[in-house]
Order: sequence, then C-alpha cells, then structure tokens
Amino acid sequence: MTTTDLALDVTDPAADPADQRTTAGDTTPRRPSLSPSRAADFKTCPLLYRFRTIDRLPEKKSRAAVRGTLVHTVLEKLYDLPPAERTVAAARDLVDPAWAELREEPGVADLFEAAEAGETELAGWLDSAGALVETYFRLEDPTRIQPEGREELVEVTLPDGLLLRGFVDRLDVARNGALRVVDYKTGGMPREAFESKALFQMKFYALVLWRTRGVVAAQLKLIYLKDGDVLTYAPDEPELLRFERTLQAIWAAIAKAVETGDFRPNRSRLCSWCDHQAFCPSFGGTPPRFPAEAAAAAGWRTTVPVTAV
Repeated sequence: MTTTDLALDVTDPAADPADQRTTAGDTTPRRPSLSPSRAADFKTCPLLYRFRTIDRLPEKKSRAAVRGTLVHTVLEKLYDLPPAERTVAAARDLVDPAWAELREEPGVADLFEAAEAGETELAGWLDSAGALVETYFRLEDPTRIQPEGREELVEVTLPDGLLLRGFVDRLDVARNGALRVVDYKTGGMPREAFESKALFQMKFYALVLWRTRGVVAAQLKLIYLKDGDVLTYAPDEPELLRFERTLQAIWAAIAKAVETGDFRPNRSRLCSWCDHQAFCPSFGGTPPRFPAEAAAAAGWRTTVPVTAV
C-alpha cells in the first residue's frame, strides 16, 4: 500500500468532499462533521487535522492523486452506459473526456505544463490511468452489476449529536436487500499489518448505512487497481458499535483541541509527504495564529480569544 493510500486515498486532502458538498439546493451552512478522511487525519497528526480542516491551508496537487480522481471518474461514468456497452474499449474511451473536464480544475493542468516534454509525459500518464481502468475488468464484470448509488452521500447524526458524512464510491443492493459497499483504490494491496487502516474508511460507511437503513453491510469491498487485488470484509453489529464509540472518542478529542486551540504534531514517516512542514514545530516551524473566528463561524465552540496572536 502506498503512503498516500494510508491517508485514505483522498484526492485533495485540503478539500475533502464530505466537508464541502451539500445536497442539491441546500445553501444552509453545515455544522462541523466527521468524515473518514478527517478522522484519519486527526489520528495521524492532530496538527495536520487543524491545518486541513480549520486553517484550510492550500496543498499541492500530485499526479498520483489526480490520476486517482481521473480513474474514479471513469469508473463512475462507466455505469452510465447500458450494461452490454460496459466494455474495456468503452472505458478507455472515457479517459480523454474525463481528463478534459478534470484539467479545468485549478492547478491540475500545471502538473504537466511546467514539465519538459510535457506532452510525452502526459500521454504516458493518461495511458497509466487507462491501464488501471483496464485492470478493473479483471476484478469485476460491470455488465452484471447495477449499482444503487455511485459517489453516494451517506450521512447520519448519532444520538450524541455527532454528524458523520462521507461519499461512497459505489453502493450495491442485492434483491434480498443485502448491501455491498465498494471502494476503488489506485494504490496497491496493503500488507496484513495495515489492513485495519484500510478498512477504517469502509467501517465508517458501514456504520452510517447501518444507522440510516438498519442493515449491516454484507460485504465491504476494496478494489486495488495497481496490482489487481481485492480485499473484502464482513462487519457485524457488535463491531460497528465498538467502531461508533471509537469515532465518538476521536470527535471528543477534536472538540477539545478546537476549544483550546491545542493541536499537537505527531511526527512520523508520513511527514515526508506533508506540505506544511514550514508551519510545523517538529521541523522548527511556527503554526499560524489559530483562526478562532473561522472556527466559531463554522459552528465550533472555542475559548481561544479572537484577538490572540
């Protein structure tokens, strides 16, 4: 499993879809919520959570992350086609138009325009994305699948008020009502020691679906396109209850950190991929002033003075 996958494969960590998207026509500001990615950020490094969620510091896009977005888009659009037309060739044909749309996002086209021989590198990069899409067909037969949802928003408010939100790559529902939650990964299959981290995101979705539908997912399925492997897992109610308590504990720790403005760095090998070392005390940096105004406006309770320096 790649290091970026350990962060739950979020394409743009500073703009987690679960933090920013709303339902159609809903312009009401959302209260603070917890997504799988943000929970993982806080577990990895509380200061990273602050930089991404409270300060919303910008982060550089990477070719690997953007390729992940491109592949996800192609696999989502593949299921717009009638079942019989979901072929390898059709999926490959979706790559270029999906890229044309994606490259309009800020900073994406710059990944290649600044490089020497940019067109050659871009062609190879697009081909690598197409190869990942092609690998998908070795793992599932899309002509035999009719998803109930793709990029599906799932959310629930727990009895203690914690709002959980996330977007599921694909949700399948069998005729007998059994649920299968599917997530596509463009990285490689994790070693056994890291399986629990990989499944954290999926258990999050399973918990929300159980709380909203009253059904425990029959299967959580992670599809790893880099090496063509699949990881499946079947949760049960006691496990989801334990996981719910874990999320509540994480949220309580986040709320305390926001209230006091005390977000501690946690130095690890993942720091090598962090864009915020210049602001991190672990690397001799100084964090910017805690944005108490922004935190309060977003619905957080904080005792940090607005005028604090």
